[in-house]
Amino acid sequence: MVFSSATNVSVVLTVDDELKRYDGKALHRGPDHAAPYPVSRLAPAIELVDLAREIAQADTMVNSRVSAKLKVIADQVRSLQAQAREALEQASRDQALHHAQCNFQRRPGHIYHLYCRTDGSRYFSMLAPADWRGGAPHSFEGSYRLEADMSWTPLDGEGPAADDDSRELVARLLAHKGLT
Repeated sequence: MVFSSATNVSVVLTVDDELKRYDGKALHRGPDHAAPYPVSRLAPAIELVDLAREIAQADTMVNSRVSAKLKVIADQVRSLQAQAREALEQASRDQALHHAQCNFQRRPGHIYHLYCRTDGSRYFSMLAPADWRGGAPHSFEGSYRLEADMSWTPLDGEGPAADDDSRELVARLLAHKGLT
């Protein structure tokens, strides 16, 4: 077989059937360092098996790299799906809370208490269950703080004591700097 390339190299390949090695009878014109193959007798013999092994190793490395990237992407997709579900659940809860009966003007930053009548209708009150003398007239469902973006933050406990410490810290910092 004779191969020719753009670098004016004519290569005659002969294959020894027993060893399947390149016999070194090539016609290369030019400096040895520019040869497309080893030209020194001290250079390692390059076999077809070695080339196949290199290709297999490269394929393995590429596959493992791509698999790792795809795993990261899959994890991100699952995380985004969870965030989307959470956002939709919050939006649904916020809508339901906004549809609850309220006989006063709601103001962001205030805490309101949700009660449910026996007929199933829900309403907000400014009174916490502990504020009712003799017990709340209807079943208590929870306390919520109306945020500036008109979302509702559920409070674990009752009243302002359940408010998170970050709001108090921000208020103190603002008061310290004279900004309130």
